[in-house]
Amino acid sequence: GLGRAQTQWRLRDWGISRQRYWGCPIPIVHCDACGAVPVKRKDLPVRLPKNVRFDQPGNPLLRHAKWRRCPCPRCGKPALRETDTFDTFMDSSWYYARFCAQPAARPTDARASRYWLPVDCYIGGVEHAILHLLYARFFARAMKKTGHLPVKEPFRKLFTQGMVCHETFRDAQGEWRYPHEVRMEGGGAVLKDAPQEKVTIGAPMKMSKSRKNLVEPDAMMARYGADAARWFVLSDSPPARDMIWSENGVEGAARFVQKVWALVQSEKKRAARPSAKAGTAASDLLRHAHRTVQAVTEDLEQFAFNRAIARLYELLNRLTDSQKTDERPEEKTEALRLFLRLLAPFMPHLAEEGWAQLGEKTWLVEQDWPKPDPRLVRADAIALPVQVNGVRRAELRLPRNAKADAVKAAALQNAQVQRALGQKPIRKTIFVPNRIVNFVV
Repeated sequence: GLGRAQTQWRLRDWGISRQRYWGCPIPIVHCDACGAVPVKRKDLPVRLPKNVRFDQPGNPLLRHAKWRRCPCPRCGKPALRETDTFDTFMDSSWYYARFCAQPAARPTDARASRYWLPVDCYIGGVEHAILHLLYARFFARAMKKTGHLPVKEPFRKLFTQGMVCHETFRDAQGEWRYPHEVRMEGGGAVLKDAPQEKVTIGAPMKMSKSRKNLVEPDAMMARYGADAARWFVLSDSPPARDMIWSENGVEGAARFVQKVWALVQSEKKRAARPSAKAGTAASDLLRHAHRTVQAVTEDLEQFAFNRAIARLYELLNRLTDSQKTDERPEEKTEALRLFLRLLAPFMPHLAEEGWAQLGEKTWLVEQDWPKPDPRLVRADAIALPVQVNGVRRAELRLPRNAKADAVKAAALQNAQVQRALGQKPIRKTIFVPNRIVNFVV
């Protein structure tokens, strides 16, 4: 009897209107005689005017006399349209339902909604968990009650992504400055247009217009290409963590682009000249390529993009080393094609062009995702842990399916195992093929 039930309200009053041009017009007309009157259904949707001017502060709809003036839907007398627009959350709180189907006469399609919903995974920044995600769930529950949706919970899973951060810069007057206005000098920073004026460098924070710690995407793409910028953002850290923007990191991604392009051109030249025949057994390169296919596929399913990129770096190095010899040309070509197919989600433009350079006549984007060959993925050697009384003491590298006697003999020769056993007699040996060996003393 010491406890009692209590409801914790998380959804507060929500202001859904904004005094700005961008947004869906609120379909209300203000009439001196009738008050606030909704626009008739046949006149929906109310469309924004295109001939607006942004040369003054404030909402340009207030200054648009022609769009604003209209007859009252009820009495027909001159009236004024509502110039506030809906907050973007208003529409994005039910857009998942509209994506299922777009019937002209109603908001949702019951059959399509039953098929597609709930959404498999909701991805958003940390602020979404208490703002947009909450409103979207509220909308879904309301639309379930009105018969517009078959579910009251619209999302199965939430993945919270990190933010892109950058250092902040302030001049002597305390005004924020853009990164492109600052030059690093002698461990500090100065203004480019006033080198004598030092700049205060602040800790990395989420990029925002108010702090001006933004990097212009167009400038980055013009200098390094869209693929390089994309590659750096995905490779820098796990997507659930914040990442700090670094131009050095983008330069490293640009060097990777050049290395891939050089490899493609090398393979293109090699394919044009006679070379040795492929071997009968699969090479280590081809095994590595198929294991990379399996690992990258698993990484993508787990949103581990940075881990997948690390594996592609390894495969690229193996491919580059393989170009030093003409042996097994068909397998090199196959491995490179697999590499480009794995690269496509991260660097779509480079992968597509590389695919064409290798003589392919179809679009890479139209290819199925590669599947690893089980025979090549399985390792010939395995890591076998050795325990003494259930405590791990060593790890042996042995051929797959090694016999019990051979495994026991190899384990007893290991110095760490010998120290753990001491002079005690072995009372029992537990052996699980390809999994473990445990000595009980």
